[in-house]
Amino acid sequence: MNRISSPACDLTTATRRLADIAGPRGWPLLGNLPQFDLQHLHAQFEAWARKYGPIYRLRFGTRDALVVSRPDLVAAIFRDRPDGWRRLETMRTVLREIGIDGLFTAEGEDWKRQRRLVMAAFDPAHLKRYFPSLRRVTERLKQRLDAAASTGEWIDLQHLLMRYTVDVTSGLAFGIDINTQQNPDNVVQGHLDKVFPMLMRRTNALVPIWRYLKLPSDRAFDRHLAEIHKAIRQFVRQARERIAVDPSLKEHPTNLLEAMLAAHDDAGGFLDEDEVVGNVFTMLLAGEDTTANTLCWTLYLLHTHRDAWQEVVSEVDQVLGPERLPCSFEAARELDTIEHSASESMRLRPVAPVHYSENNYPTVLDDIALPTGTFVISLTRPGAVDRDEASDAGDFRPSRWRQIAASVERERQPAQRAVLKASVPFGGGPRTCPGRYLAMLEMKMVLAVVARNYDLVEVGTEHGTPPVERAAFTMYPEGLRMRIRSRSEGAVAD
Repeated sequence: MNRISSPACDLTTATRRLADIAGPRGWPLLGNLPQFDLQHLHAQFEAWARKYGPIYRLRFGTRDALVVSRPDLVAAIFRDRPDGWRRLETMRTVLREIGIDGLFTAEGEDWKRQRRLVMAAFDPAHLKRYFPSLRRVTERLKQRLDAAASTGEWIDLQHLLMRYTVDVTSGLAFGIDINTQQNPDNVVQGHLDKVFPMLMRRTNALVPIWRYLKLPSDRAFDRHLAEIHKAIRQFVRQARERIAVDPSLKEHPTNLLEAMLAAHDDAGGFLDEDEVVGNVFTMLLAGEDTTANTLCWTLYLLHTHRDAWQEVVSEVDQVLGPERLPCSFEAARELDTIEHSASESMRLRPVAPVHYSENNYPTVLDDIALPTGTFVISLTRPGAVDRDEASDAGDFRPSRWRQIAASVERERQPAQRAVLKASVPFGGGPRTCPGRYLAMLEMKMVLAVVARNYDLVEVGTEHGTPPVERAAFTMYPEGLRMRIRSRSEGAVAD
């Protein structure tokens, strides 16, 4: 069966309509909205999928939404963006209201233009040139970890790693050394962490009351936004001033922001001021939250799967030799086991387990007729819905990524290929995240430093229970802490 139609499809060929699809019963006028638990919304959607099947219907007020968890259909939707599918208009409006109006929210020809310009800033050659800055920030992280290892103190893992990722993003992307690791009162960090919870609330609101009546929380949020925008425009102004003083930076930029300002498309067009600010805002948010939370989950899963952790330690010892952290871009790229572990963590604990989208043209999805603009929710975590005991899709097994990498294995293990194709931590198709290489490089640096220098004594919550998954636009582990000790001289390979 052709599961997703072409733009010229005839909806009369479908045998089902959205109204025919079963789902949880909602309230009059309000639909299922009063039943939503926003802090656990992704888990709630997955639980309903286990009850009603991999395709079911929800009502957001008076609007129907189709929820899809089948990996083949989710992957097909991602592959067909941006031509066939776009971000949910409600979400785009909320993002634009707060100033995130760049590549993340762009669609159509505007997206294609910005994509070319932003991708030029994330070229691997640029990342290699920025590596010394990344190493400097990572050395500061090691100093903090050394202190924690010497005292045996518990580390607030999310707090620590968010400061690290903000420092990396501001240094590599903007040429600004804000050093939140050693200056915890830095204003940027204090304002950024207010954004995602508010986005979660506003995206799922039945009525955009903040547009008509500002609650105290909205007024406080506006103050945080004002400070963020002030800092971003200062970053941009400083970058423009550096380029004006040294025009050679157009050809040889020293950071991603300079590269973005210098990049132009084939017609000679540049990003305008609002587009630059929107993309900088996006990089700050994505650079702080998604990478830090993925690192949290990866450290937790490696701690609870000691064989996988020992494989990481062995590889890091071999690649780094006497060094205590990766000293070159090339050394970091050799850490394949770390990449496999992070990829497996992102598959099982994706920071974006729910995606909202609308179709750009009449579509037949698995024999269901979807008129243009139908609200579709994609659940991206394989194994969360289909709990087949014969499948290992829900197991943490980084080695699967190494096995599937070989062409022979790809031919022999189609079931494993399906598991990996269902994983879309950086999106899929043309709209794959342009910052994915930077994110993976950061994760390799952090995990290499931890594996090379410390034993994982404990990674868990205060009460010793598995961390609870919380949703605040992205999904994060609540209350995850880590305790480490320095590796003995005999445990470190020389």
